[in-house]
Amino acid sequence: MTDDLAFDVFARGCASRVTLEHVTGRWGGLTLGALHEGSFRFNELRRRVDGVSEKMLAQTLHALERDGLVHREAQPVNPPRVDYRLTPLGREVAERLVGLIELVEGRMPEIVAAREAYDAGRAPVTG
Repeated sequence: MTDDLAFDVFARGCASRVTLEHVTGRWGGLTLGALHEGSFRFNELRRRVDGVSEKMLAQTLHALERDGLVHREAQPVNPPRVDYRLTPLGREVAERLVGLIELVEGRMPEIVAAREAYDAGRAPVTG
């Protein structure tokens, strides 16, 4: 067990970097945010996370499951049914992530204005 090891995400070889990447990458963050809303089947989740390919969603779910953030449950029915939900650890991570998502969404007018001001200052001079 690794309980006695110190983890430092800023250290190059730290295992926490990989998990942080899974959580904060585009598809990982959106997948965790969607699963915060409840349990989803694969195709439901794919529709919820608009723009993710089937391959990327499968890879993302695999990584999050391996990290202990997502639980995959295959139902013994015909046709096969697989549901995905957050684990308790995944819920804790997703709650913090959803807070960040809500902050960014709520401040988008300021962000858009900042982008426009930045871009206006970098516009090429013609004449």
